[in-house]
Amino acid sequence: MKDLKERAVRGTFASVVAQAVNMALRIVSLAILARLLSPNDFGLVGMVAALTGILSLFRDFGLSAASIQRAHITDEQSSTLFWINVVTGLLLAIVTALCAPLVVRFYHEPPLYWVTVAMGTTFLINSIGIQHSAHLQREMRFTAVSIIDTGSTLISTVIGITLAEVGWRYWALVAMAIAAPFISTVAFWVVTGWVPGVPRRGVGLRSMMRFGGTLTVNGVVLYVASNAEKVLLGRYWGADAIGIYGRAFQLIRIPTDTLTGAVGEVAFSALSRLQDDAKRLRSYFLKGYSLVLALTLPATMACAVLAPDMIGFLLGPKWKEAAPIFRLLTPTILVFAIANPLSWLVMGLGMVSRLAKMTMTISPLMIASYFAGLPYGPKGVAFAYSAIMVVWLVPVSLWAVHGTAVSFRDVVTTAVHPLVASIAAGAVAYFACAAYGHPEQHLMRLIVGIGALISIYMITILYIFRQKSYYVDLFCKLTHRAPVEEEALLSVR
Repeated sequence: MKDLKERAVRGTFASVVAQAVNMALRIVSLAILARLLSPNDFGLVGMVAALTGILSLFRDFGLSAASIQRAHITDEQSSTLFWINVVTGLLLAIVTALCAPLVVRFYHEPPLYWVTVAMGTTFLINSIGIQHSAHLQREMRFTAVSIIDTGSTLISTVIGITLAEVGWRYWALVAMAIAAPFISTVAFWVVTGWVPGVPRRGVGLRSMMRFGGTLTVNGVVLYVASNAEKVLLGRYWGADAIGIYGRAFQLIRIPTDTLTGAVGEVAFSALSRLQDDAKRLRSYFLKGYSLVLALTLPATMACAVLAPDMIGFLLGPKWKEAAPIFRLLTPTILVFAIANPLSWLVMGLGMVSRLAKMTMTISPLMIASYFAGLPYGPKGVAFAYSAIMVVWLVPVSLWAVHGTAVSFRDVVTTAVHPLVASIAAGAVAYFACAAYGHPEQHLMRLIVGIGALISIYMITILYIFRQKSYYVDLFCKLTHRAPVEEEALLSVR
């Protein structure tokens, strides 16, 4: 158990650092590419991404998550899963190519044919490395996973920017999307040193197939619900509209995707090993949950208050129409920061049927909100999407923790201090920017606003709410700088 704890701590720290680097890379690449490419270029690739995104949910039928969640797995099972993944990846690549004419006809954009075919190759590339990645996660070698993730992101970013600079337009984005999985797959093979054997029948995959199948169905429904608005905007408002909306959506998801992704992989692996130890499970979950909220909630306020300056500085003047959309989407950061980590708990306990029921409930509501906002364009869709997610937050939180070692009171207690501190910090940042003026000086306004927000947030959370000892202890534990009494971390004070 002690070894698990140490690996979880090391993995969390490595993942947080790696995801912070990846977030910086994503922001830098988006800022550069936004100046080299047009909204139409992003829109064309975004149209294809709606198809490849949903097909990607079938690339391993949830079997990688199933293999991680299992307490024990044999080499025969891993080898058989590998070949299932490869066959599935090949079939998805073929299906994508066959769908290319339909994509062209649906969007009335001839260039989409070869873009769709090219993007389909990522399925086969990814499938070859899925089980190797799962091996590393089962062994909790998250430092290696983090280095590979960061390296592939960096190299693919350089490739995309270079090709955009020489005039490849939307093909630069396609090349970037293909390069990342290719590099990571090669790295996974080299690092694990595992060579799969021949596939075998009767090796006990039935329960894993049920677990993975349920996750896949859940993922498909959730993906359709989360991306239907992009398809609708592309179909009825054109490539420019989806390009602008897509960049605002991409930016708004960076904080939650980065932080929940960093802690989530480690948390899922650790919680899966602690299913029968309620006290430790609660402890590990609340520590990870506290870390995500403490870092994500102030980012929510920063995006809400500084939206025009963020868009102006990161994307440039030709993207100014994305600023109001970006601001309208900021409530979703709050929702995902609070609700997404609850899926670690549900999945770690193997409660995938509950996860599926939650998804089946919210998905129709999300899609209905898109249709309600569609007549008003991207702004209307953004507002409707945010509204339904905020309404859903409390019910989904209650549902997720019901009957587990974590109570709804734990969720509220963990969230209340960073939430209140973020609101106070956001208010001060707003008035600081208003006092500074000069709306055209985006960088200076960001420095003033973010500086004020971070200062007030730190003072409030550490001193007014007296959370200093908790976060210092947590930081020391993550960085191995000092021993921390586990009992002190069993609850968020």
